[in-house]
Parts: sequence; C-alpha cells; structure tokens
Amino acid sequence: MSEPSASAVDPLRPWPDTVQWRPVSPRLVTVELLGLAVWQVILLTGLGAGWWLGGQRVWPVLMGAVLFLGVWRATVAVRAVRAWGYAERDNDLMVRHGLVIRRLSIVPYARMQYVDVTAGPLERAFKLATVQLHTAAAASDARVPGLPPEEAARLRDRLTALGEDRAEGL
Repeated sequence: MSEPSASAVDPLRPWPDTVQWRPVSPRLVTVELLGLAVWQVILLTGLGAGWWLGGQRVWPVLMGAVLFLGVWRATVAVRAVRAWGYAERDNDLMVRHGLVIRRLSIVPYARMQYVDVTAGPLERAFKLATVQLHTAAAASDARVPGLPPEEAARLRDRLTALGEDRAEGL
C-alpha cells in the first residue's frame, strides 16, 4: 500500500498546518468568565433562596453541583477561547474553533453577502468585537469573536472588498 501524499487532507486533523492562523484576543477569556460568573450568581441566589425558604438538604447539594459545574465550565471556556482562530487566504477565509467537536469553516470571498461587526456591552468594556460573515446558505455563516475593534474593522473592510471583487467575476 502506498502512503498518502503530503497534500492529502486528514479529516481527523481539521486544522491545516499550511496556513498562518491568527488567534483571538486573550481578553475574550475574561469576557467568557464574567458571563459565566453572572449565571453562577443568579443560580446560586435562587438555590440559596430555596434553601432558606424550604430548609431541605437537597438545596446545598444542588448549590455544590452548580459550583462544580461552574468550575468545569470555566476550565472549558479558557481552552475553548484558545481554540478559536482564523486565516485569510487568497480566495477564502478559514475559521476554526472547538475542543471536542472541532469545526473548520471555509467561506469563499465570492459567496459572502455581507459582513457584520458587533460588540455587546461586556465586549465593549474589554475593547472587543465579533466579525460575523453572512452567506446565502445560513449553515455556512461564520463568526470570529474576540477581536480588537481595529482588527475587526480591518477584517470587515478587507472581506467586503474581496467579496465585491470576487463577486464581479461571476
């Protein structure tokens, strides 16, 4: 049997090594952890009220479970942010993310309809934005979270220009 060629794609290695991956900002970790902390406080407050009103032993057990799941989710969130990346190529944009289920989206510039840049209140507080790409097929939309606003604006402008150039050739 012959060995696969060096250019063969391995479906179990979805992050091609032939491109220059750009990471998202590490400040996205803080944004994710703060969002998680808010939900933890809300859940623990509700469970604490149930314990105070009902006085049963199940409430502290549930509170412990919420705390345990919160610590687990915080660990996963840190690793998940590090898994995000994007690469600009000649004809398309590649976006990767995921830990257990890895996802690689390849969006051809000619297929892009429009590009959004959004930033919620927490993202704005940490000077971050999200670039959202829209195509005709809803399943092929891709997003790149955790970008500094300058990089998000640069990427938006570049993708828009490249999308217009490629679409004219169709």
